[in-house]
Amino acid sequence: MTAAATTTTTPARLEAWVSFLRAHAAITRALNADLLNEHGLTLNDYEVLLHLSRADDGMMRRVDLAESVLLTASGITRLLDGLERAGFVEKRSCKTDARVSYAKLTPAGAEKLAAAAHTHIAGVDELFTGRFSADELAGLAELLGRLPMTGRDCAGSGPASCGPA
Repeated sequence: MTAAATTTTTPARLEAWVSFLRAHAAITRALNADLLNEHGLTLNDYEVLLHLSRADDGMMRRVDLAESVLLTASGITRLLDGLERAGFVEKRSCKTDARVSYAKLTPAGAEKLAAAAHTHIAGVDELFTGRFSADELAGLAELLGRLPMTGRDCAGSGPASCGPA
């Protein structure tokens, strides 16, 4: 950030920023609570299952999965350990490189994702998309597309995908 950028901050710009942060926090908190209450999954658990469901053979390298969901190596390990204990994901080894391990979606994980998707998509509609017209959503998507993003989209299908294929 440059010194010039800080001098152009106006009340309107600050209000837009704070509104964005508060809306994001409130929506993700509510979506997480709904998934936990109804399915015993966190929003991060859901996102991992979603990424795996869209990957070739339902399997991804753990390091790539961590990048996709914006977690550290230790964070993805803890998350996957819980999903493995629940039977939703299994750990696979690479046949050609012992340093590489994969996470693979199990049939139980696919079922859990399908059930949770209804709750999640309903929450997204109630808390976000349902509050805008189609034209407003198109404009909002265009505006948000200008922002820097990290991680990977759901198997190239774009950031708008939030349910299983």
